[in-house]
Amino acid sequence: MPREIVILECTEAKNEGKPPSRYMSTRNKKVQTERVEKKKYNPHLRRHTLHREIK
Repeated sequence: MPREIVILECTEAKNEGKPPSRYMSTRNKKVQTERVEKKKYNPHLRRHTLHREIK
């Protein structure tokens, strides 16, 4: 299957000493070979932040 499930973690929460928020998403690994980055809502920071794929 070309689609795989990835976990996205907040990049700004660690700098501010808050717990990171995590989201699950999918990507097509044949088309998108680099790591996924999306802007998602972080409830601990109460704003939208950049979330990156973790291994």
